[in-house]
Amino acid sequence: MDLYTQTSYDVSRLITQRYSTSFGLSIRLFEASLRPHIYAIYGLVRIADEIVDTYAGPDRLAILDSFQAQTMEALATGYSTNPVVHAFVQTATQFAIDDTLIAPFFDSMRMDITPQLFDQQLYDRYIYGSAEVVGLMCLKVFTGDENLYRRLEKGASKLGAAYQKVNFLRDIAADAGDLDRWYFPLSSFKDFDEKTKAIIVRDIEKDLVAANRAITKLPDSSRKAVRLSYLYYSRLLAKIKQTPATQLQQERIRVSTPEKSALLVRTILTRSSRV
Repeated sequence: MDLYTQTSYDVSRLITQRYSTSFGLSIRLFEASLRPHIYAIYGLVRIADEIVDTYAGPDRLAILDSFQAQTMEALATGYSTNPVVHAFVQTATQFAIDDTLIAPFFDSMRMDITPQLFDQQLYDRYIYGSAEVVGLMCLKVFTGDENLYRRLEKGASKLGAAYQKVNFLRDIAADAGDLDRWYFPLSSFKDFDEKTKAIIVRDIEKDLVAANRAITKLPDSSRKAVRLSYLYYSRLLAKIKQTPATQLQQERIRVSTPEKSALLVRTILTRSSRV
């Protein structure tokens, strides 16, 4: 079983590295013992995203339901023939990640299968399930301590929310054009303008301020890695802020590889991220 479990973690690591260069970069700064668990969480999330974002079959909902059922069954048995699920449940069992975080994630994924008209309540619910709970799963791993987890829970939620909202702004061209999705309750894709963008950016900036306070209190084993992801998304938000709304409707804004490398060096050379 040990060989299968290690191989399952290796599969999740490969998925993470192939799908996200920026996230894969941040993971290198985690203490080695934490990395497999973060890969495991990302692997599960990534496969769910694949089901709802790239698979075009009419049975997407049934496949997503099956994937969730596999996960919950494996949580009960400690074993799955799906390596991604198997790795995730080892981590979930070790760090008390349960259905209170897993179910909202899958609920949000279901919202992406059928185009939604998002009001504020549905928008908040979607962000909680698609991003905040993922941050909370990671926080379980970072802290390994219920008291510290509770103290940092709000900040971790804000960080996940900020990242998701930045992703929404970055991806509005593809989301609206290719996937027929529009998440922001303030306007439609057609009506998206500088005023709307500014309101969304200010909301994200508030989330980042709250998240930063929590990052400074993370254990040494995870703080710099989370700090790097924070800097990356802050830089991405700054570029989005400088980009006209009409341009965002046509292209995806990116942080260049040299910029990512500079952020990595800056984070590594910082003696302490408790600032």
